[in-house]
Amino acid sequence: MRALLPLLRTSWAWPVGAAAAAAARLPRGASAGPGPRRTMALYRTEERGQPHSPDYRLFFKNVAGHYISPFHDIPLKVDSEETWEDPHRKDKSTDCCGDNDPIDVCEIGSKVLSRGEVVHVKILGVLALIDQGETDWKLIAINVNDPEASKFHDIEDVKKYKPGYLEATLNWFRFYKIPEGKPENQFAFNGEFKNKAFALEVIKSTHECWKALLMDKCDGGAINCTNVQVCDSPFHCSEEEARSLVESKYQITVLCARNQHSVVGHSYTHRKRDRICGFQRWKVRGRRIK
Repeated sequence: MRALLPLLRTSWAWPVGAAAAAAARLPRGASAGPGPRRTMALYRTEERGQPHSPDYRLFFKNVAGHYISPFHDIPLKVDSEETWEDPHRKDKSTDCCGDNDPIDVCEIGSKVLSRGEVVHVKILGVLALIDQGETDWKLIAINVNDPEASKFHDIEDVKKYKPGYLEATLNWFRFYKIPEGKPENQFAFNGEFKNKAFALEVIKSTHECWKALLMDKCDGGAINCTNVQVCDSPFHCSEEEARSLVESKYQITVLCARNQHSVVGHSYTHRKRDRICGFQRWKVRGRRIK
């Protein structure tokens, strides 16, 4: 089965155990409105530690070689829109609060992207997954450089050119947690995939939540909001401070891992330890379905 590639989920690095994934960005388009100011840059990654070991991490840098936060410094939409699903705010469409993450993006193109790769995509639609009572939006998108990208403009095109694909996606998200002993996931709208216009409204709404988070206007809980590019955020730090932060937290993480503290920062099971050891969370969801 080929996968649905998810959106990056991290503050500073990628921990061991995370599936290979790629961050997706929308092509330049209308902004969701005034928000934090930034300067866009290209991105690259830096690996540390032995792959497949507890101390392995993937760090992100801009084109100048300075460390950045993929959560806060790489937007979902060019020049504007990071997202966050606020766990204290009930979504008017699903009547459930958010799952405390950025929105996941499921990329349906033919190329398997590299870990940490940042690509431009077309947004085609969205699925409203309800995960243990929390709203967990799944954007459906395709890489703009995919050979078939010119055929896809909205969710109906996925039904037309990839018949059965959305049904397989729905079933995968319905059952993928059962092996962990958890119940089937549920869906708003009876599992209907909503169209592009609806998806863009979801992005706009969750971007407003992210802006409140980065401006310290809501309760972010244990989420680390440190960033290097959102200049008017109270959590903004200098490039040198970011470098020192990465160095210190990587050393702490390796120490914890080698003391058999499991994966520091693993957002599914180690949130308390994540705060103790000082390493940021990294969450990846989704697989590629064939």
